[in-house]
Amino acid sequence: MSTTPPRALTPYLASDHYWLWNKAECFAVEHVAPGVERMEANPDRIERDLPKLMAEIGWFGVAIPKQYGGMGAGHVAKTVLIHRTAVVSAATAAILQASLIPVGAIQNWGTVDQKQVYLTQVADGSLLPSIAVTEPDAGGHIGGIETVAERRGDHWVINGIKAHIGNSHVAGLHVVIARTAQPGVPASKALTAFLVEHDRKGVTLAPHKAGLGLHGFTAGRLQLDHVRVPATNVLGEVGQGLDVAQSSSILYGRPNLTAVSLGIHEALVQTTADYLSTRPRYDGHLSDHPVVRDRLGAIQHRYQTALTTAYSAVHLRDRLVACDAELISAKHAGHQLAAASAQDAMELHGAYAVNSKCLVQRLFRDIQHTYAPAGTGEFQRKQLANTALGTGQVEWSERFAAETTWSQPHPDPAAA
Repeated sequence: MSTTPPRALTPYLASDHYWLWNKAECFAVEHVAPGVERMEANPDRIERDLPKLMAEIGWFGVAIPKQYGGMGAGHVAKTVLIHRTAVVSAATAAILQASLIPVGAIQNWGTVDQKQVYLTQVADGSLLPSIAVTEPDAGGHIGGIETVAERRGDHWVINGIKAHIGNSHVAGLHVVIARTAQPGVPASKALTAFLVEHDRKGVTLAPHKAGLGLHGFTAGRLQLDHVRVPATNVLGEVGQGLDVAQSSSILYGRPNLTAVSLGIHEALVQTTADYLSTRPRYDGHLSDHPVVRDRLGAIQHRYQTALTTAYSAVHLRDRLVACDAELISAKHAGHQLAAASAQDAMELHGAYAVNSKCLVQRLFRDIQHTYAPAGTGEFQRKQLANTALGTGQVEWSERFAAETTWSQPHPDPAAA
């Protein structure tokens, strides 16, 4: 890991960000790295120690306004934390980013009372939330949601199944998107978001099942069987569920996953360069051969492109500039570029990669998990085509200006 941010990030980092970068590095070395072997050795085990530690030091409150006990640090700061953690453990970074999405939903759509109750608990480390949108049959197609909520007096009764819910088994609160109108009503007015506590009667979780990668992270199935929640648990207004889901995905889900991909990508560069420069071949090392250097150079090029794309997008967000397209593009590029580098890294490691538990193998598995969440590549390109054609709809980054009290980028890193 590098204790000094790359010079390419100088335009995007304030002195406070340099301080946070170093803090994240220290935390990753002291707490995250020792947990990696534990998580990889027991993929069916849910990691609970690391999210507890991150909660205790306030990382889940990084973007929560100070009035609710958070850091009020903004989106570049959030990216720094996820990125630096993902270099050591993408699973741990996934735990962090997954709960920051519903935190954003509550921050943008919650009432004053809801923010006071839930954001303060997230900020003090006593509560982790999840966001439950995806379903077994509908997948990420929000308009196809089948979970139903019916009004019963001053309560709502929710029935349905949600799948692939990040932090499902460690969350104490779920932001659930459910259908509240009859079939045929456009999704833009047919869905509503609800705050559902994990211990409400009728809320059950399917047993945790390990994924291809991100071992220790849980993205499970949530079943809601006649779950009653008070009308005060509606997030936003009735009929705004699609807006809650889409804005949270664009403003938080995409940049968060971009940061996870970036951390994996950085680890791929470091691991592959170290391997090639120490692997004997003829009178030197593998890294001495032009064909090998060409492929390593391609990996470095992709990483540098992903790095500046990621940070420039969230920098715009903190500067209150409309940047939905930039956030979408960064997520798409972040995954695609890292996935290509992961394939190159596997091939450059040869049989060593597939016949042993070398690091590059874990990185190859982990990067597969950043493709589908918050929209597949095809979905991202569809939205970017709308931008090119001038047919985009709501600019969520313009509607919800970033709340940050941190300073603007400082031109001299030494001043940090």
